[in-house]
Amino acid sequence: MNVNIDISNCILKTERTTLRPFQISDLSDFYEFAKVEGVGEMAGWKHHSSINESRVILNNLILHKKVFAIVYGNKVIGSIAIKEYNEKRLPEFNEKKAREIGFVLSKDYWGRGLMTEVLTRVVDYLFLDLELDIIICGYFDFNKRSKRVQEKLNFKYYKTFEDTRLGEKVNLITNIIKREDYLNSHKVS
Repeated sequence: MNVNIDISNCILKTERTTLRPFQISDLSDFYEFAKVEGVGEMAGWKHHSSINESRVILNNLILHKKVFAIVYGNKVIGSIAIKEYNEKRLPEFNEKKAREIGFVLSKDYWGRGLMTEVLTRVVDYLFLDLELDIIICGYFDFNKRSKRVQEKLNFKYYKTFEDTRLGEKVNLITNIIKREDYLNSHKVS
């Protein structure tokens, strides 16, 4: 089942980044990476066409309290969402505490290991602090970078779904990591 999560008072640190709730003052940074063609499309959304579009979306992210801004230096360079998974598509998890995560990173910061670092911290938070049973994470079959990040964190293949995104048929590869597997691999008790 989708457990209730509110990150509005949560700040997580990694070696190089800070993860915190979005603020309206992040608008310029948010638009800067969200307007770049190819960034949002890798995550299933169209790149932003105006700062006003980014403002509406940013206000929505702030309101729903489920998305961390990824801050590197003093700049927001991406986001990581702890979103509801599709309970109709994955009913086998309805008796478990579960959530889906999704992420996007500014193209200027690809290839530096930042998303692996950030995702590791968020997975730690979800399993150790919130005690989720399962974390779901997916990628479109053309997004090899997302696939690689998930592999590094030991997400395991679960199912493939055919979806329509941005008017095209795509394959959504769905991976999961279970709490017990995570704890065993990290020798955490």
